[in-house]
Amino acid sequence: MTDRPCPICGKPAKAEARPFCSRRCASIDLQRWLSGAYAVPAAEDESAARADELGEASDPDAAARRRER
Repeated sequence: MTDRPCPICGKPAKAEARPFCSRRCASIDLQRWLSGAYAVPAAEDESAARADELGEASDPDAAARRRER
């Protein structure tokens, strides 16, 4: 298995801080996650996507009115 470089600075990773080269780079990465710089994409809810298509996202009562018809 080949060692990957540190994802923050590109230096060789060290075993005690893997996958980073140091605690400093690990802390930088953690700060980026906590500040929202990194984000995991989420799958959009199908019902929310459908409401957007129908133009109901800004009108929460639109779905109720549609059901009353």
